[in-house]
Amino acid sequence: MKITQIKTYLMHCAPPQASGWSARNWLFVKVETDAGIYGVGEASGWPRVVETAIHDLTPLMIGEDPFHIERLWSKMQVAMMGHGMTGIVGAGAMTGIEMALWDIKGKALGQPVWNLLGGKMRDRVRVYAHAHETERARALVDQGYTAIKTGGINNCVETVAAIRKEVGEEVDLMVDVHGPPWLTTRDAIALGHALEDYDLLFYEDPVAPENIDALARVADAVDIPIAAGERHATIWGVKELIEREIIDVVQPDTGRAGGLGQMKKIAAMAEAHYCTMAPHDGSLGPVAEMAAVHLMATLPNFLILEHLADDVPQRYEVMTGQPEVVDSHIAVPDAPGLGVDLVEEAIAQYPSQGNIAAPDTSYDYQYVQARVGRALWLSEREMPPPDYRPGEIY
Repeated sequence: MKITQIKTYLMHCAPPQASGWSARNWLFVKVETDAGIYGVGEASGWPRVVETAIHDLTPLMIGEDPFHIERLWSKMQVAMMGHGMTGIVGAGAMTGIEMALWDIKGKALGQPVWNLLGGKMRDRVRVYAHAHETERARALVDQGYTAIKTGGINNCVETVAAIRKEVGEEVDLMVDVHGPPWLTTRDAIALGHALEDYDLLFYEDPVAPENIDALARVADAVDIPIAAGERHATIWGVKELIEREIIDVVQPDTGRAGGLGQMKKIAAMAEAHYCTMAPHDGSLGPVAEMAAVHLMATLPNFLILEHLADDVPQRYEVMTGQPEVVDSHIAVPDAPGLGVDLVEEAIAQYPSQGNIAAPDTSYDYQYVQARVGRALWLSEREMPPPDYRPGEIY
C-alpha cells in the first residue's frame, strides 16, 4: 500500500458575527492510498497556516507506505529542520497527517486505533464541560456531567464560589486562567491562594507558558494541582514541565502536540513523574476529539478529557460517528480505525475566515490589564460589576 494523495479541508466553525477565540477554524486532513483505503485526521495550531505546511510536506509522503508511522513522522520532522525549532505550526501539520495514518492502519487491519496503541485500559473516557454561570453549571450536572471547568480572570473566585455552592462537592471543578502574558507570577499566586478553599481538580495555565520558571514559582506556592501544556508541541515542548515536576496534569492538544505517537510518549514521561493526562480540546473539532478518546482509552495515567458540550452546529454536521456523552463519559468505539469520517459537502458550506483574536484596544495590550481592577478579580463579591461578561478572557 502506498500514499497517493493528501487533501485538506479548512472551515469556519463559529456562530455568526463571532470574533476572538470563538471565531475558530478547523482543519481536517484526508490521506489517500492506492489500495482505496483512506484515513482522516485533524490539525490545529493556527489552522490556516498549518494547511500551508501540510501542502509543503505532502510531496514527501507520496509513494510512502502508510504503515510506517514513526519513520514518516521522523521524515517530516527532519524536513522542517531548516525552518528552526518545531513549534505548534509544524507539529500541527505532522499531527493531522500522522492521525490519518493511524486511521488507515486501523482500517487496513480491521482494528480500532486504540488496539494499535496498546489496548484498552477502560471502555469509557470521562469528560468535562464548561460553565461560567451557576445556571449553566446546574444544567450540565442535570445532564449527567460530573466535572466542570470555568475560567477567565475577572470575578474568577466569585464564579468558582457560586458554582461550588450550586453543584456541591461531588462535582469536580477546574479553573483555566488561560496564561495571559500580562498576568504576573505574584498575581497568579494570589489568585491561586484565593482558589484553594474550593478543592479544584486543577488550576490551569496560571501564567503564560513562555517562562517555565514563573510557572514553577506558582506551583511551589499554591496548594492546588497545576495543569499546563496545551500551547506546547512534541515531547520536547513539555519535557521540562514534567521532569522538573512543575505540573501535576499535562494537557497536550490532540491537534497540535505532534500526533498520537507523541502524545503516547508524553503520557509515558508523565507517568514516571506521577503526572496525569488531561488533553486540551477547547478549540478542536470532532475528529481530534475522537482520536483523543482512542488514545485516552489506553493510558494508565489518564485523568479527564475536555469536551465542548452543546457546541456550534457545524460540529455535528461535518463528521459521521459522533460521540454520545452519557454520565460524563464517551464510550470508546470499536469500529476499525478512528471510526469516523468527514462529510465533505457539509464542510464546504463553511469557508474559512480569520482565526486570530485581536487584543482589547481599550488597554495596553500586555501589561496594564493585570493592574486594572485587581481587587475585583481577587474578591468573592456576590455580584459581578455591571460591565462584566462571565468567562471573558482579557
